[in-house]
Amino acid sequence: MRLIFIRHADPDYAIDSLTRQGWKEAEYLGERMAKEKMDYIYVSPLGRAQDTASFTLEETGMKAETKEWLKEFDPRINRPDRHAACNAWDWMPADWTQRPIFFDKDHWAEDPIMRAGKVKERYDWVIDNFDALLKEHGYERNGLTYKVNKGSHDTLVFFCHFGLECVIMSHLMNVSPMILWHGMVSAPTGVTIFHSEERQKGIASFRASCFSDTSHLYAHGEKPSFAARYSECFEDDTKH
Repeated sequence: MRLIFIRHADPDYAIDSLTRQGWKEAEYLGERMAKEKMDYIYVSPLGRAQDTASFTLEETGMKAETKEWLKEFDPRINRPDRHAACNAWDWMPADWTQRPIFFDKDHWAEDPIMRAGKVKERYDWVIDNFDALLKEHGYERNGLTYKVNKGSHDTLVFFCHFGLECVIMSHLMNVSPMILWHGMVSAPTGVTIFHSEERQKGIASFRASCFSDTSHLYAHGEKPSFAARYSECFEDDTKH
């Protein structure tokens, strides 16, 4: 089985859609995905993901199934350096790295700030639904691997969001999502691919063969937009 995760194109968060650049990115992505083998397409209910998927669906004539649990991972927390609530995955490096519990795949959500924001409950809701979907396709979660009830070469495509994508990847890779949220970033329309591997009969795991690939943008002379990144130097006139 192959799993393809696609982050939405450059977002206009104010209207939950895409910027002018984002519409171009989604169009170029659609051209690329039309050449891919796709058997099932699932999409977040949020507008920016729906709009991104629209070009792929138009190019291929395929239908997508909207899944509520694919929307952006949005529990709110009160992190140490600010008074207003923010996303659970948006921490300053000097704060989250000093909390050893955040590196623990089993206990990262037990931090008092995370517990107050009920982050674990939302995390479990996402992965429980994800695992239920994989079970429908023949792969049943069993501890840290998957029991293969029916092997498959199908490709499942997910149009979603960076924070949500890291939640699912952390589950597939058996690591704390804090490491992925802060150690990686997916560009708008970045394509991430996981393949199942059944090295032992009936036991499968998933490995990433690429992360946030944007070659479809470079093929059109388009650089990936800056969304989701922060300034390289503090003095830069970009997001901090």
